[in-house]
Amino acid sequence: MMKPESSSANFRINAPRPNGQTVGRTPPTQLGVSTYSLASSIEEMGAAMSFPRDAEIYRENSPATYLYKVISGTVRTFKALSNGRRQIRAFYLPGDIFGVETGPEHAFCAEAITDAKVLVIERKAVVALAARDNDIAHQLWSLTSHELRHARNHVLLLIQRAQERVAGFLLEMADRVPAGDEIELPMPRQDIADYLGLTIETVSRMLTHLEKGAAIALPTSRRVVLCNRSALNRINAESGALQICPR
Repeated sequence: MMKPESSSANFRINAPRPNGQTVGRTPPTQLGVSTYSLASSIEEMGAAMSFPRDAEIYRENSPATYLYKVISGTVRTFKALSNGRRQIRAFYLPGDIFGVETGPEHAFCAEAITDAKVLVIERKAVVALAARDNDIAHQLWSLTSHELRHARNHVLLLIQRAQERVAGFLLEMADRVPAGDEIELPMPRQDIADYLGLTIETVSRMLTHLEKGAAIALPTSRRVVLCNRSALNRINAESGALQICPR
């Protein structure tokens, strides 16, 4: 796997060494900055890295040494299954923070779906800041709790009918992008299939079915227009309208 480098200072994250260190320049850990949120602390204290499409950001079971914030592009986290398929856990868009773990190691792999720019900060720096800043501590706890809720909801998502999964996914993506009812999906359909626990053929069939029912329009394979949110909401309501995306 290629080791991606940042666009400045030749900053890289490589595979962890046995002692838990990483190769490359260590992100800044100085805490003498004024912060008012977890996101802003990452922006002020983090180091920017650029990852090309499909580049590995971290591996499953590697030390959870860093937290990450997406500046541009899209990131997926996933687990490789024994049958050769992937189970994608989440998609992270600009502004999202990922790499949050309840244990010392990453439970999933992370890769850039598109060319992506990511801010990286040492986890211990954030924990140290949270130890003396109640607001940061609360936000870190809330972020961890949110990730756990998402994991629970994703399990429930995978037992729904195919149409409910696809409709719910489109509604959630529409809520996460500024364009509203017109979505430019950054991920390929295979990623959507691996996230929803379906085959790519089933995802394509469900999208065609929704298009024929005038619930959506598909100007291109990546662009989706929500023509009838009420219809999609009715389908999604049958599943309990789970919040399945991490934001």
